[in-house]
Amino acid sequence: MKIKSLSLSNKPGKDVELNEKVFGIDPRADIMARVVRWQLAKRRLGNHSVQTRSEVKMTTAKMYKQKGTGKARHGSGAVSQFRGGGMAHGPVVHSHSHSLNKKIKLHGLKSALSDKFKLGKLTVLEGSKCDGKSSSLKKKLDVMGLKNVLIISGNDIDQNFIRAASNLINIDVLSYKGLNVYDIIRKDNLVIIDDAVKSVEERLL
Repeated sequence: MKIKSLSLSNKPGKDVELNEKVFGIDPRADIMARVVRWQLAKRRLGNHSVQTRSEVKMTTAKMYKQKGTGKARHGSGAVSQFRGGGMAHGPVVHSHSHSLNKKIKLHGLKSALSDKFKLGKLTVLEGSKCDGKSSSLKKKLDVMGLKNVLIISGNDIDQNFIRAASNLINIDVLSYKGLNVYDIIRKDNLVIIDDAVKSVEERLL
């Protein structure tokens, strides 16, 4: 599989060879959905909780005598029927994360990359040399038709490029080490800087 790289000046560059086992598989939407659910579940803090009857600080004395009042029988005022009482069966602190097979995670990433390639929304960027100005970078990306994009960088990315992209809305720069399904599919386009292509393939093979 070959794809023509583009420079920031929107000029075609050299042909880049893409591994078919990473960028050319049949995308599985169900696998991608499973991986996204796993990612979002890991993000949840699970810190929501309420006080139960045993945790409410309140006197344990009987509220009123057992008989003769014409009212229902009650003991402690810490029960959920009364204002200030504890909640019954309320939320407790717990983790929402669940396990997912490593092969499923890898297949989800390959499916997301292959889906972008299949839709023609994958671009290989030739170099990342930039003057560090957000305005000039935005103009170049607009000319290339990239308005809502995730940019995957390698180890040798130009720091001026990162500085310029950090001020742009809907433009995210992510290292190949942090490549994930959720960030790929939430953006319209995917850009991989040419020196990161091999790193991405090595990670997924």
